[in-house]
Amino acid sequence: MSVWLGFAIYAIGLLGYNGTLRRLGVSPYLAWITAMLVQILILYGFAMTGWLTLGIQVVTYLGVGLAGLWLVMSFFRKAQLRFEGIHLFDFWMIGLGIVTGHTLWQSPIVHYDNFSHWAVMVKFMVFTGRLPGASDHLISFTSYPPATALFITQFVHWVGFSDGAMLVAQFILIWGAAYALFAGLRDRSRALTSFALCFTLAISFVFNVAIRLNNLLVDYVLPIVTIAALVGIFVYRKRPILLCAHVAIFVSVLLLVKNSATFFVIMIGAYFLYTLITNHHWHWRRLITVPIQFAASIGAGVLPFVWWQWHVKQTFTVSKHQISTQAYAKQLSGESQQALLKIGHKFLNQIFSLNSLSTKGILLINVVLIVTWAFVRLRQHQRNNLLATAILLDVIFIAYYASLFGMYILSMPYAEAILLDGFERYMASTVILNLFIGAIALVRVLDRQQFEQNFAKRDTQAFKSATTKNIYQIATLVTGFFAITMMYSEITGTKFTNEMNHNTLPLQMSRVSKQWTHLNHRKVLIVDPEVVDVNDYYAGYVGRYWYFTDKAVGQEDFMMTPKVFKRTVEQYQYVAIPESHRTFTVLTKKVFHQHVVTGLFKVTKHGLIRMH
Repeated sequence: MSVWLGFAIYAIGLLGYNGTLRRLGVSPYLAWITAMLVQILILYGFAMTGWLTLGIQVVTYLGVGLAGLWLVMSFFRKAQLRFEGIHLFDFWMIGLGIVTGHTLWQSPIVHYDNFSHWAVMVKFMVFTGRLPGASDHLISFTSYPPATALFITQFVHWVGFSDGAMLVAQFILIWGAAYALFAGLRDRSRALTSFALCFTLAISFVFNVAIRLNNLLVDYVLPIVTIAALVGIFVYRKRPILLCAHVAIFVSVLLLVKNSATFFVIMIGAYFLYTLITNHHWHWRRLITVPIQFAASIGAGVLPFVWWQWHVKQTFTVSKHQISTQAYAKQLSGESQQALLKIGHKFLNQIFSLNSLSTKGILLINVVLIVTWAFVRLRQHQRNNLLATAILLDVIFIAYYASLFGMYILSMPYAEAILLDGFERYMASTVILNLFIGAIALVRVLDRQQFEQNFAKRDTQAFKSATTKNIYQIATLVTGFFAITMMYSEITGTKFTNEMNHNTLPLQMSRVSKQWTHLNHRKVLIVDPEVVDVNDYYAGYVGRYWYFTDKAVGQEDFMMTPKVFKRTVEQYQYVAIPESHRTFTVLTKKVFHQHVVTGLFKVTKHGLIRMH
């Protein structure tokens, strides 16, 4: 199947779900991400019952069938969708989305964690058609839930397996969730507020710079899906059935993205409860209905995760990063008080350091919200909620700091915790989420500053004076300019990263051999002259992913006698040399009388045979 035909099938299927959800009352700005999450949940059910490949076919062709049905019904003028109009942010999302997708399609995957879990999980499901079991030692982090991997697997099934295809799949998920932001606008025809949200989206990638879009890690997926969930709660606040279904779907998928999504789910639950309590006239019956609505929605959302936890416990005797109170208690009892104080001191230093990107983000959010609040309150004499929003976001930051510190002392070994391993990456998620929350609150307040509050009467004449009109137009041009240039900065940054990575281990591997796509247990030696790659297991993980075997090992040190060298090499079935290793070349010459520099070789009794 060609890439374009596969993409067309997938896209038509997605359109089918989108159209169905819109006819059920889902906001057109939330329909894309909701359609994706619904497909993930259906795929999850198929995967957990051992029918993943069939599930991909059923889910996609069901969407294609729905698309066909709505097309026929629209032709006969039945069940037609209301046209929402095309706005400036649509052009921004489509244009820059296509350019970003094109860049990602040409991008390689090089980040360590892709090979330790995220990419290898997708590859496993694509080529085996199932979730890993106890005998599949290729997957190390067996307790990690599979939501994003399922979504990417479905896309890759249709367009073909490649680094670029996986990256584009995850970007489609991110971009679908990002589109939900615009449901939070009061008036979508206003260019200034639309571009302000586009600008916020572009800025968010600055705080994602630790991992960028050219990898499959979920640190950006978590906040962008969470903000879509929060916006949906606001949009559906007067529609209880849709509201409860929305919460259940988003909570389910977030918990199936990563265990650490619990913090974001708590935020969704809190806002959901607040909305249930405050958005209706009070009656004694609501003392019964509110708890039932809340418990049913959150309970339904948690059930798939409970199923996953049961699956992990039943399938794997020991699982890395599994949620376990016994493991946490053991870890805590093993840490001395002095060790905990050292980690705490390092943690506080990082928080209050102005060199910290996350700290700069927190300061930026506070300054913008508080300054705008002061201007509107003191100069315009209008009440607004921006100060309360800033305080609320600071409370969220403090709570997240506490949960992050808990993770360092409960889940990480001291050697990693004292280095605050991944601090900026983890903090980026909550900075990005709060940036979006602050931006939506800000643009709604800015909209209320418009002279004309009747949306139908807003036009080029609906300004208080010529001066305010000029200020509005200049602000719109400036915001639009930076929204475009900041997004282009992310795109060019990704291209630059790709160029800088041209000599990294994964790309060297691609130059010496093709990927293996049949799951196997062949013993493969990865000869790597970089000590760091071997010591931190990067070479081994890349080898395991590339050759689809759980027995790939990286080695740098070959300072040994010819006899020991021969015995060492003959322990393996294959030897991969992605970069020339002088010692290995010299010893191969001595032992096997062959001149070997780079390539993939089969180990035989008589020497190394080059594989093509």
